[in-house]
Amino acid sequence: MFEPKLILSETQLVDACKKGHQSAQRRLYEIYSARMFAVCLKYARTREAARDYLQDGFVAVYSKIDTYTGNGSFEGWMRKIFVNVALMDLRKNDVLRGAKDVTDLRADAPFVDDMLSRIASRDVLRLVEQMPIRYKVVFSLNVFEEMSHQEIAEALGITEAASRTILRRGRFWLQEEIKKMNGE
Repeated sequence: MFEPKLILSETQLVDACKKGHQSAQRRLYEIYSARMFAVCLKYARTREAARDYLQDGFVAVYSKIDTYTGNGSFEGWMRKIFVNVALMDLRKNDVLRGAKDVTDLRADAPFVDDMLSRIASRDVLRLVEQMPIRYKVVFSLNVFEEMSHQEIAEALGITEAASRTILRRGRFWLQEEIKKMNGE
């Protein structure tokens, strides 16, 4: 019988999950669900969709846990799974329809990077949650996952130019919302 109280390390927890111990899977969920839900929120249209991504993500983690080799951060490995679950759903629902050939309409308009320093990080995250989905996805992949435009383009099935343009438009959207918050 597996005793979750006896787990002393993340490695032991992962090993117990690999052996299919449900109490270890429950403990894994308890430890990581809040952090992974925050990841899901960055890609979901709604909180309900984020909950679906969370559920699907943990199912994928449990089914793929044997592929985790111990190289690199376990949380980082999980995070990639949750991002991929969200992206698969977004592609399936063609959320970025029309983004394949987006051209840059405002390439010359500057983005003021110090706008972000004017507000609290929790307010930035709240604004990111409210972004139109196409901006939110590309912005999150670039900023939070640190993906290049080439990686984003491959992940979403769009061009690199479309990725750059959508990111730029998302940043302008964010800038305008920050101005509204600051009464400018």
